[in-house]
Amino acid sequence: MKEVVLVTIKRRLVLSNIAMIIIPVVSFFLIEIIMGFVLFYLFKSDLNDRNMELFLSLRFISLLIILILTNGLLTYFVARSIIRPVDKLTYAAKQISDGNLNYRIDKTGKDELGQLSETFETMRRKLKEAEELQYRYEENRKELIASISHDLKTPMTSIKGYVNGIRDGVANTPEKIDRYMETIYAKANDMDRLIDELFLYSKLDLHQVPFHYETINLQLYLSDFVEELAFDLDENGELDFSYDSSKSYFVRADQEKLRRVLTNIIQNSLKYMDKEQKRIQVSLLDEDTSQVTVRIDDNGSGIQEDAIPFIFDRFYRTDTSRNSTTGGSGLGLAIAKRIIEEQGGKIWAESKIGIGTSVYFTLPKASEKS
Repeated sequence: MKEVVLVTIKRRLVLSNIAMIIIPVVSFFLIEIIMGFVLFYLFKSDLNDRNMELFLSLRFISLLIILILTNGLLTYFVARSIIRPVDKLTYAAKQISDGNLNYRIDKTGKDELGQLSETFETMRRKLKEAEELQYRYEENRKELIASISHDLKTPMTSIKGYVNGIRDGVANTPEKIDRYMETIYAKANDMDRLIDELFLYSKLDLHQVPFHYETINLQLYLSDFVEELAFDLDENGELDFSYDSSKSYFVRADQEKLRRVLTNIIQNSLKYMDKEQKRIQVSLLDEDTSQVTVRIDDNGSGIQEDAIPFIFDRFYRTDTSRNSTTGGSGLGLAIAKRIIEEQGGKIWAESKIGIGTSVYFTLPKASEKS
């Protein structure tokens, strides 16, 4: 590896001061020898008082010229090596203070000013990243407000309509009033569920949800979960679980949050199924030395290929009309993604139109004894 030699400003000034002494002295002696040789040897001048006076005068003038030139040149070059980078940094700081975060600061050398330039450039990059992040947050906030407004407006409009129906006497029988009241209650529950999921998603997004990690035997955990959930399916639903009994599936995860992930994925699958016989297959895959993969297949209508990258985004629905036929908040898969990523895993989906969708997620492996 190439060693970087740091030439400090202090060292440069010390060397400059030494050079201001050595260079004039050496130059003076060289010029004195040359003048003596020229004056007394080549021109055969006599060593009398007049010639000695001329020689001494030339010595003094030479010394003065050498001192002026040496000090002037050294001072100029040393000052330039310091002032020019400082001027560049001053200009860069002015650009940044004016909001131009695209102005790139090049390293000026291997001294303290070079290090300062690198620090300035690092600061500029971080400011630019912070500005871009702030812009994304602002855009997300606007999108979030628009989505919440839309999803709350629909049940609110429905509730107002049913309330007006009761007030205006449209619901003129006890049975009709009960039906109106049940609808109002259901719509209020939808709003309450949306607010709860939005609150959870926001806390996950800000990393404010505590996770209680423990070693989980995923095979036993999923067996119990699937058995329990199978009771909730109607007679046209089928839920199966498969795994390799010769392998162990221990992971490090939060049981409660993992249950939320599984519930959200399966509920989302059931919500969009259009087949008479609904089938969901949960499988455990052990194809990695550091992670266990959970695969959840359904026989639903499938998802368009260009929509798959967005299904884990908040408020995204493959039903672009955002009607209430299928229900839901559009936050279920987004919450699942946040929980899985917080636990060090990944989540993704594959789908074929008319065949169904497969959702995969991974969890870090844990030893049986941990």
